[in-house]
Parts: sequence; C-alpha cells; structure tokens
Amino acid sequence: MLDLTYDAPKPKVIAGARHDWELVIGMEVHAQVASNAKLFSGASTQFGAEPNSCVSFVDAAMPGMLPVINEFCVEQAVRTGLGLKAKINLWSAFDRKNYFYPDLPQGYQISQLYHPLVGEGEILVDMEPGVARLVRVERIHMEQDAGKSIHDMDPAMSFVDLNRTGVCLMEIVSRPDIRGPEEAAAYVTKLRQILRYLGTCDGNMQNGNLRADVNVSVCRPGQYEKYQDSQDFAHLGTRCEIKNMNSMRFIQMAIDYEARRQIAILESGGEVVQETRLYDPDKNETRSMRSKEEAHDYRYFPDPDLLPLEIEQAWVDEIEANLPELPDAKKARFVLEFGLSEYDASVLTADLANARYFEQVAAGAGDGKLAANWVINELFGRLKKEDHSIEESPVSPAQLAAIVRLIKSDAISGKIAKDLFEIVYTEGGDPEQIVEERGLRQVTDTGAIEAAVDEIIAANPAQVEKAQANPKLAGWFVGQVMKATGGKANPKAVNQIVTAKLGL
Repeated sequence: MLDLTYDAPKPKVIAGARHDWELVIGMEVHAQVASNAKLFSGASTQFGAEPNSCVSFVDAAMPGMLPVINEFCVEQAVRTGLGLKAKINLWSAFDRKNYFYPDLPQGYQISQLYHPLVGEGEILVDMEPGVARLVRVERIHMEQDAGKSIHDMDPAMSFVDLNRTGVCLMEIVSRPDIRGPEEAAAYVTKLRQILRYLGTCDGNMQNGNLRADVNVSVCRPGQYEKYQDSQDFAHLGTRCEIKNMNSMRFIQMAIDYEARRQIAILESGGEVVQETRLYDPDKNETRSMRSKEEAHDYRYFPDPDLLPLEIEQAWVDEIEANLPELPDAKKARFVLEFGLSEYDASVLTADLANARYFEQVAAGAGDGKLAANWVINELFGRLKKEDHSIEESPVSPAQLAAIVRLIKSDAISGKIAKDLFEIVYTEGGDPEQIVEERGLRQVTDTGAIEAAVDEIIAANPAQVEKAQANPKLAGWFVGQVMKATGGKANPKAVNQIVTAKLGL
C-alpha cells in the first residue's frame, strides 16, 4: 500500500473578500454507460449517426410501447458501484420524473429516486504525490438520457434529434465533501479514470458522455466540519447548481466565479437564492437558468410499466471477481514492483492504455525504472508535442524495450540512445539491427579510449594546466573525447581514464 496523507479541508481565502469562507461543493456526474443498446430498447447508441436514425418505438414514446430493461446496462452500473467500493442494493426500483422538454417524447424520464441500484461508496482523490482526499459517494442510479434540441440550424425554427433519447446514464452523486475548484476537477478526473479502467463509460466529455452538475455553496470556517455528517445542509450555505459542465478547466472557472458571486452577495447583506445556473465560458460567468426544483416539483412516482429490479448476490459476486486492477492498486504495484516514485507511477497509470504500454516495455526491457524514464520523458514528451495518443505511437513497446535493453547492456550510450529513438520514431525498424548496420555500438575498448584521451591531452597543454588547477574543468576533456569518438565512447570509462591521465 502507498503511504498516503489525508489532506484535511482548510478555509478557502477569496481575494477581495472581507472574511475567510469555505467552499462546499457536491457533484452529480452523468456518465453514459458503455453499451451498444439503450436502457429500455434495442436501439443503437452510436455517436454521430444521422439525426433520428437510432430511435425505436419505445424511445419515441409511441402508444402501447413498453420498456424492457437492458441487463448489460444493469451489469455496468453494478460494476461501477463495486469499483467505487459502494454498497450494491439487491432490490431497487424505477420512478418517473415528470417534466416537459421538446426532446423528451414521453413527457417524463425513467430514473431511480427512492431506491437506487447503488448505495454509498467512496473515491480517493489524488491532490499531489502522497496526499489524497476521500470524497464520499452518496448513490448511483440509472436513468434515461433526453434527446437534443438544435437551435442554430435555422433562424426561425428549432430541430430535435432523438438519437440520445433512452441512452443509459449513471448519475453518480457525491456528498458535499469537495473543498475547492482544483479538488472538484481532480475528483472528476479520478472518477473518469476509474470508469475507463472498468470499461463502464468511455469518459468522452466532448461527446457529452461524461458531464457534471456542480452544486456550490459557501459557509464560514468550521461549519463544514460540524455538519458534514448530518443532513442539515442549511448550515453549509444555500447552494446553486451549475448544469452540464463538460470541461475540467471550465469546472474550475465556474466554481471560482460562483463562489465569488455568492460571497459578494452575502458580504453586502443579501441572500443567495437557490437556483440552477449555466456557465458562459466566453464571459467567464454563471447566469440564472431557472429556480432550483425540489423532488416534489417533478411529481415522482413508481413507474407502473417496470417491476422492481431484483438481482442475486451470486451475480454481484461474479461481477466483482472479474473486476480489473483499478488505478490505485496498479499505482501501488508499480511503486513496489518496479521501484518507481509515486509521481512516475501516477503518470503511468493515469490512462489505462499508457499503463499497458509501459508494462509491455518493462517486461521486454527487464528494467522497470529505466523503462519508466524512457516512456515518460522521451515517448510521452514526443507524443504530447505532436498531439498524439499512445495508440498512435510509431514506436511499439517491443521497439522501446529493445532500446532500453541496449542501454542497460552498455551497448549504446544515453546520447546514442536518443539518436536511435529518433531513427525508430521517424523511420521504424529493429533497434538492434539499426545499431549494427549504422555502427552505433558504444566503444568500450579502453585501449581505443586511452588513445583518444592521450591525443586530446597532447594537443591541449594549456587546458591540462587549468584542469589540474581546477578539477571541475576535466569535463572539457571528456566532451572532446566524446566528440572525437562520435559519442560512441563509454562515458563512464572516459571519465575514469581522463581523471587518471590528468592525475586528479
């Protein structure tokens, strides 16, 4: 296990405010279930399909059409709950949430208000190496997504695309345990990472497959610690909900603006009104969307077309037994197995594809630490510069492992290794074959190195006197020898021979 320090919440100082204030943030993350079919119909969930081409009679709310639950969606929600160390409720039920939108054909959304499938869980949020915060998850329930209204295709008309209607969402509701903008973004990042490891949501925020509603309130220092375990949230300030955030940067900017807005109201003697707000990134401000509805405003009642959902513990146990290694466990293993720093392990496990790539390199190289250095510094650096993902890497794990093996065996120096990496990255090929064909193998023959050192010393008597007076200048001779040998001389051997020849 990693040695983690749990960071205690601290008062947040807002520049320009007359008092210290604490931010109290809770999040409702809507994650689209990775499934080929919708929650209550067999219609496709394909993104980018022609408008209204993935709509069944059930999705379109045609008369007499009844919902039939998709078992795989239930399995994905259970898998998510287990990944968040949450309680799985063997008995749950669906409710109708009644409201009108043009892109909601039924006039209601099938959701789970009173009896969700997944109960309380937790997420360990990494704040910095060795420091984490525990954010409690209150519940996860399944619900249908709505369609999409399109207002910018015609100056006088709006259009409706029902392709998303009925797509299964998991609404993951946190407790108000998040303490600032950076932590909110870190929470969503960690949740997205876990979902991707589990394979239950692809986490694509640009496509709307992961979006967050952020509840923000402010209170005076000490109130959170006093009331965090109660349901008396009035002491934590009146909250406002910022809807449909799909960017980590915008989440932070919206929270910062909203906190300042609420503090300005309170410090001027006003009262914060509970409402739903939208964030405008162009103006960097939140604006009122509507007054915040309560549950009774939606007239929830049990869905008469769906029986309660009853699942067996043996099925849950089977799902749990087949869970993949999750990010925290993988990071801890990388630290212990490969001797990596926690920071390097965090970088390598941030994305599942990156972690798999590294493990293949480490296995082929026989040196996890050296492999990590090359994956992080050389490969990731180059891919980031060219805006490529690991799946687009022109260097395969086997090729990079071969480069690391050549370094480890002293067949090539670090400088030659970088040249070799560039060749493989741009031209491809077998690294070992390239080394042989292009004469890149490192010179380890001490006789040849000694001859080069003697030649440099004989040609530079003035520099010899300076180096003998100041040993730090011996590096000049090392550089000249490396230059004379085309960078092929073993640097360690060169250093030793130069030091001996100069009598240092």
